[in-house]
Amino acid sequence: MSLPTFTAKSTAEDVAATFGEQIRGKTVLVTGTSINGIGFETARVLAKYAGLVIITGYNTDRLNLSAEAIKKETPSANIRQLVLDLSSLTAVRKAAAEVNAYPEPLHVIIHNAAASGSATLNPTVDGLEPRMATALTGPFLLTKLLAPKLLASSLSSSSKSDEFTPRVVVVSSAAHAFGPHGVDLGNIAHPDAAKYHNGDAYFQAKAAGILFASELARRAKGRIHAYSLHPGGILTNINQKGQDKLDLISMGLLTPEGLPDESKGAWKTMGEGAATTIVAAFDSRLDDESGAYLDDCVVANEKVAPHSSNAETASKLWEITEEIVGEKFTF
Repeated sequence: MSLPTFTAKSTAEDVAATFGEQIRGKTVLVTGTSINGIGFETARVLAKYAGLVIITGYNTDRLNLSAEAIKKETPSANIRQLVLDLSSLTAVRKAAAEVNAYPEPLHVIIHNAAASGSATLNPTVDGLEPRMATALTGPFLLTKLLAPKLLASSLSSSSKSDEFTPRVVVVSSAAHAFGPHGVDLGNIAHPDAAKYHNGDAYFQAKAAGILFASELARRAKGRIHAYSLHPGGILTNINQKGQDKLDLISMGLLTPEGLPDESKGAWKTMGEGAATTIVAAFDSRLDDESGAYLDDCVVANEKVAPHSSNAETASKLWEITEEIVGEKFTF
């Protein structure tokens, strides 16, 4: 089958329609699925094809709204809600135990969730910086605890044509490159309030996501495929409020009214923003590209900043995260 070339203007609907047969019957877990976010759009579109879409969030009311919206559009969608607070290691373990008890296999994890910013450091219950906890330590532990279920799904195919190597997708950002030094490895376990800056915390969290995906791909040795990506500039629920909105206005990316400033670069629709996520989750052309970084629906490793493509840094970050969560993540 000849596959289309996707572009910055491709939508999640376009990509999902192309890979409908690959998506059909699969179980996909998507974190951060509040309405008016990329994760919701990802889940909404995948629900038209997938066997089961697990939507997650720490707020039950928001989860209910998301589930209702998806079911209203696609009554046949199989949606399951999972309460998951990625900023709490205890909460991650509880949610992972729930998923491991599901009778269905698990084929894809999409780490889409992100924490809102703040003017000052507000440590999590585990004493971590919230953005890093939501982008790295929480996803790391969740993936570690669900890895056996992911691996088992690749062994449960009834025929050669049904075989699918499980995938882990990390939604990062081109903004990872804005932080000149990448992840401050010495500040992760015990963040220093004096060093805290909202923008830098965001840049570091996104850099950490890329390093996590690349190291997961290396250590999994083909048993799990992992990818990171830049979804594009999208006006989502997280950048329309609080410190994040103020920072984007100060950077000139949003107008004083909080609207996208098109003169500073093209902004994407929600559908265009979720397209690269679905490519990373299901495009068969990526089977030999595990560890890759995607932008505008294609592999764009050349766009990764040197500090986020350093193999030694990725390995050190993995080991530091193991120490924080108190568990070794091995295959």
